[in-house]
This record gives sequence, C-alpha cells and structure tokens, in this order.
Amino acid sequence: MRIGELARRAAVSTRALRYYEQQGLIAARRSANGYREYDEDDLRIVTEIRSLLTVGFTLADARPFVACLRAGNATGASCPDSVAVYRRKLAEIDEEIRTLLARRAEVAAQLSTACPGCVRREQGEK
Repeated sequence: MRIGELARRAAVSTRALRYYEQQGLIAARRSANGYREYDEDDLRIVTEIRSLLTVGFTLADARPFVACLRAGNATGASCPDSVAVYRRKLAEIDEEIRTLLARRAEVAAQLSTACPGCVRREQGEK
C-alpha cells in the first residue's frame, strides 16, 4: 500500500508517517516509480505507535514495542524490553500522582486558610 492508504488506515497523517520513517520506526520500500510502499506489518507498527502515544508514551518509549513486533511477536508488549518500559512508565505516573496529591493538599490548605469551611463544602458537592 502507498503512504496515503497507510495514513488513512492507521488514522495518521502522511507527515507523521514520514517522521516515523525518519526516526527509524518504520521503513518504506520504494516502488519502481519511487513511491513509498508499505505492508500490513507497517500498519501494525504504526497502530502500536499511535496507541502508545495516545496514553502518554514517547516515540523513544515505542522503540522496544516496534522491535518486538518486527521480531515476529503477536503484540509489541510481549517482549521483556516492552514490559520494562511499561513498568518505568507506571512508576512515572505514580510519581506524578503523588506530586499532584501533594499539590492538591497544599492548595486545599491555602484555601482553608483563606476561606474556612470552603474545602469541606466543595469536597461534599461532588
């Protein structure tokens, strides 16, 4: 399939596909007329990349998942390096949650000082 069809089927722009190619995540074959040609494996890889980006992973994070798919695995998550990325990302998210909870507690304390009783009232309104 050509780049336009891959873009349509993967719901990404052709510009994104060219960028993924530039980053070494996908590799187009060239037809005799110079058009980029892709196959179903490329579609699987782009779909995997997009699903990872959607939940906050970076393109660098996606590399082990792509390598896992290229190695012939059914999913990009079935390799030890991919599992390590998942674990690291979960640890990052847990740290972000702790940071947000601490910030929330500080803002609630400041609100409580500025407006006694406001914090309880707002928590109960949910």
